[in-house]
Amino acid sequence: MDLNLKDKVVVISGAAGLKGSIGETILQSLANEGAIPAVIDRNARGFEYVKELQAKGVDAIFCQTDVSKPEQIEAAITKITQKYNRIDVVINNVGVNDGVGLDGSYEDFMYSLKLNMVSYFLVVKHALPFLIKSKGNILNIGSKVSITGQGGTSGYAAAKGGVFGLTREWAVDLIKEGIRVNAIIIAESWTPAYDKWIKTLDNAEEKLKSIVSKIPLENRMTTPQEIADTCLFTISSKSSHTTGQFIAVDGGYVNLDRSLLTQ
Repeated sequence: MDLNLKDKVVVISGAAGLKGSIGETILQSLANEGAIPAVIDRNARGFEYVKELQAKGVDAIFCQTDVSKPEQIEAAITKITQKYNRIDVVINNVGVNDGVGLDGSYEDFMYSLKLNMVSYFLVVKHALPFLIKSKGNILNIGSKVSITGQGGTSGYAAAKGGVFGLTREWAVDLIKEGIRVNAIIIAESWTPAYDKWIKTLDNAEEKLKSIVSKIPLENRMTTPQEIADTCLFTISSKSSHTTGQFIAVDGGYVNLDRSLLTQ
């Protein structure tokens, strides 16, 4: 299916994670569809990714950016628009489940909010004049943690809850401009970060089996590629009348009846 993303300038934050991370998988999928990825991330790995894409003939740009710093986000959007003079889509993908709980400091809590939510606001704020011109759209990557809770991660849960609030608010605010705004709910997805986390547990294998057994559809984790595919469809013209939605890509983990799990 042609998603009509060819030559669309797609700003994506948090796309310079390890190979196989959600952001990196979305990045590669965008390139495969002929889009022009404009990557915002603090990790210098982004230079390597963009260089690899350019070697394949893909137009792309990387702006090394600490998204907890407002002036760096503004500079990144300026650099992108100076090169392309347009933005068609924003994908806010930054997410660090940093474990800042009630025992955390005020400073750590506020940093978690800045990283995981305020950065979304600032990327959209600076990209908005160009989104209005292109009648583009916005996709926010959220987490089931803000809906279900997790324990020990107040900062991340609050931030991702705020992301869902912003999604609905922006969908209302920007409907007059013809700009669609949606969010993706991610639950249990097998990424390099997840693999690293599970291995820190004493009973890692048993814990993993327990988690997987609670995912209703096929008792398996969602792949990053499945998330990327849904993201690309949602930002494409094939999803042209969808706005203000929270789209769960989770095998039914969050919303389906727990009775499905009865053995």
